[in-house]
Amino acid sequence: MEALKKYFLPSIVVFQLMILAGCTVPRGTSPESSSLATPGNTRQAAVISIVAAENFYGDIAKQLGGNRVSVKSILSDPNIDPHEYETNVQDAIAVSDANIVVKNGLGYDTWMDKLLSASPNPDRIVLTAGNIAPHLLAENPHVWYGIENIQAIAQSITDSMKKIDPTDSAIFDDNLSTFLNSLEPILQKIADIKTKYNGIPIGLTETLYLYQTQLMGLNVLTPYEFEKAISAGNDPPADSIQITNDQISKKQVKVLIYNSQKVTPVTTNLLNAAKALNIPEIYVTETMPKNKTYQTWMMDQLNSLLNSLELVVQ
Repeated sequence: MEALKKYFLPSIVVFQLMILAGCTVPRGTSPESSSLATPGNTRQAAVISIVAAENFYGDIAKQLGGNRVSVKSILSDPNIDPHEYETNVQDAIAVSDANIVVKNGLGYDTWMDKLLSASPNPDRIVLTAGNIAPHLLAENPHVWYGIENIQAIAQSITDSMKKIDPTDSAIFDDNLSTFLNSLEPILQKIADIKTKYNGIPIGLTETLYLYQTQLMGLNVLTPYEFEKAISAGNDPPADSIQITNDQISKKQVKVLIYNSQKVTPVTTNLLNAAKALNIPEIYVTETMPKNKTYQTWMMDQLNSLLNSLELVVQ
């Protein structure tokens, strides 16, 4: 009987954790099938286990930790609306095993709060980007688009790794310095756009890119009520839809910046109207595309915007 208890008890505990987290178990999955290390495992003891709610935070954590960390990013598919993500068994197991968890907060990834509450751990460090970011826009959770926010978040991740693994503090500090230096070309690109195109009127389908358009000095004509509604998954007020459509039909905006992860019939109609009038559209995403780093992702979008502005502004 004692032998049976030893065999079944770990499975029962993990499945109870899944139930508390509101997760469903995929067919053919068992707790033992997870490729992640469990507490006490030699591999986990050698590295810091980090779970990031979103893949851009995971990428940054990996750059900062190098081979001293093992990183799992939960939300990584740019084709999925992050607001509609549903967690699974693997997510819950990863969070329960993590030394550090990085989440966005500000109502953006509430599913992570459920995973954390399902596996209480006083030794686990939880970093909430929305609480760390020094530059917050009202009702706008997309803090990772603010470069100064990312600088502060990177510092907090580094401080947390040093707390867990003080022996490697010098390595973490060097990695942080390298990362912060790699953000300088992005800041310079933003400054260049502001120098050349300050005040140029543009349109946004939602609030995602406001953290950078403000730094660039671009004049966002789209009514904020329209942007906010699309961001929250709601129908914009009728008058804001009419104003936004008129701005396109009258070619008042020079470029349309389109969040391809927040697509609705309203935004699709807007995009099609812009294409018909040869108004350039720039596609931006909430999560990092595959085969990118945070830096290349941000820079590629800025280069696309700069190229479009050069075409339409003489």
